[in-house]
Amino acid sequence: MAIDTMAADMPKTGHWKRIGTMREAGLIAIILVLCVIMSFASPHFLTLGNFRAMLMSFSVEGIVVVGMTILLIVGGIDLAVGSVVCFAMVLSGSLFLAGLDPWTASLVGILASGFIGAIMGFFVTVVGLNHFITSLAGMVIVRGLCLIITKGTPLSLFTLPASFKAMGQGTFYGIPYVILIFVAVVILFDFLLRRATAFRKVFYTGSNEKAALYSGIRTNQVKFWVTVLCSTLSGVAGVIYMSRFGAATPTFGVGMELNIIAAAVIGGASLNGGSGTIFGAILGIALLSVVTSSLILLDVSVYWQDMIKGCILLAAVSIDHFLHKRKAA
Repeated sequence: MAIDTMAADMPKTGHWKRIGTMREAGLIAIILVLCVIMSFASPHFLTLGNFRAMLMSFSVEGIVVVGMTILLIVGGIDLAVGSVVCFAMVLSGSLFLAGLDPWTASLVGILASGFIGAIMGFFVTVVGLNHFITSLAGMVIVRGLCLIITKGTPLSLFTLPASFKAMGQGTFYGIPYVILIFVAVVILFDFLLRRATAFRKVFYTGSNEKAALYSGIRTNQVKFWVTVLCSTLSGVAGVIYMSRFGAATPTFGVGMELNIIAAAVIGGASLNGGSGTIFGAILGIALLSVVTSSLILLDVSVYWQDMIKGCILLAAVSIDHFLHKRKAA
């Protein structure tokens, strides 16, 4: 069966596309309502400094969310993204301190992050483990590598050249380079998911892997490369964080996977695979950023912040489960 013929059999009707659009419209409405409420609750919310801080924060995490969204669409999940972000930071930082120029060190860090994804992809597609168990083990192993590389102590990278620091701290006509990089990544992968034939296989594999396999799609190959992509984008984020902070801490990114997965699911990526959009995921991370900023400005304890984010994730997963049951009915 040809791919185009198979597309007709996939459960992606106009009805479900409308639900996706409604979800995104709903997220935009929620974000706007929260902004209006916070404008009255705190005089510091609607300030240029606060919006810049929110944009800078979710732009780097947003790069990781893009990779996670594509992985969720294919039917996988990656609990190791926070550890891989940290790994790219500490590996690149340690190579720089060893005498390598920061750009080459960063390239090595990104490639090594992709290699970690390749190892996890191998265990998923060849050994036959599921993404959850594989990435859970990967999260612990990679975090251990971060501690080994740094001997458990933060790396001070204050000698990074200004040209490299500009990536995480500089601006282009007043717009931070971090935001420009984020926008470029979003536009690229949104286009690929919508238009590129190779990326359509991601949806087919996630929707019905068996049917995709019978149609001639090498589903294991698709899952492998999407796993590599997710880890590689995590590595890119790690390098940007290193440039932004001028340091590399072996505990950085602990718990980041909660934010990343929550953003993707809130934005419409299904934990069952087969659906999701980059735009929706970005709205998801934007919503979480607004919530976090609001809680900080309202002086809510960090412990309550984590609990509230967990509740938001639970609500998003419950909605996804309800929609999946309706879809299957």
